Amino acid sequence: MGKSPGTREEVSSAANAAAASAEQQREDELWIQYRKNGDLKIREAFIKQYAPLVKYVAGKVAVGMPHNVEFDDLVQFGVFGLLDAIDKFDPEKNVKFKTYAVTRIRGAIFDELRSIDWVPRSIRQKTREVEDTIGSLEARLGRTATDQEVANAMGISEEEYMKTLQKISGTSILSINEVWYSGDENDKMSIGDSIESPASLNPEVIAERDEIRRVIVEAINELPEKEKKILVLYYFEDLTLKEIGQVLEVTESRVSQLHTKAIMRLRFKLRNSPKGIV
Repeated sequence: MGKSPGTREEVSSAANAAAASAEQQREDELWIQYRKNGDLKIREAFIKQYAPLVKYVAGKVAVGMPHNVEFDDLVQFGVFGLLDAIDKFDPEKNVKFKTYAVTRIRGAIFDELRSIDWVPRSIRQKTREVEDTIGSLEARLGRTATDQEVANAMGISEEEYMKTLQKISGTSILSINEVWYSGDENDKMSIGDSIESPASLNPEVIAERDEIRRVIVEAINELPEKEKKILVLYYFEDLTLKEIGQVLEVTESRVSQLHTKAIMRLRFKLRNSPKGIV
């Protein structure tokens, strides 16, 4: 008896996989060709193909940002990141261009935001106050501090503390992408770069900049489970705060607060680490 050809869905799925594989192979060949001769037509084709990625990344960055940050400006900043990614991408490193480009686009947006110093001084001061309070309190307690304990240490009510977290949440989205270590250009790393799916880890990734990565990963692993999960879902799984809220069955506002607390804890740990990362 001959082998069954499978269901229509299975046949369709196999055909789609084959088409995707062939398309990827064609793109890989174009990258190799572009690296060799810098063909401007190929460069233009890549810009056109990946332009929607810039709007996608800008849209994610825009969530939680104050109203004075314009989406169109974020897109413009991101375009520079895309161009940089196209010019520097190395197809021999076995990393998909889309993955590489997202990091470059996001980095270009954050670099520009930092350069224009978009965070009001009052918010920056409040962020540091919350960060230091959480860090000092947890260092003394030897455990994760509760919201009530942090509020008491700051001399405010728990409700006021929650409102404060909401107010500074936009700055925390930026904070995790700040460069925590920089020697040569290739040695730059952020917390966001260090949050990886266990399945994506391989000996080369683990060995790369091992010590600085160890410090960052250690700090992430010490976070409360829910906060750690939010970081993974947001920065690796690429979910929005609203989608994370649906997964965890909490409000988007609560996800934002938990994300902010996670960043506060991480920043304090890294600032006070032996490596002096921050």
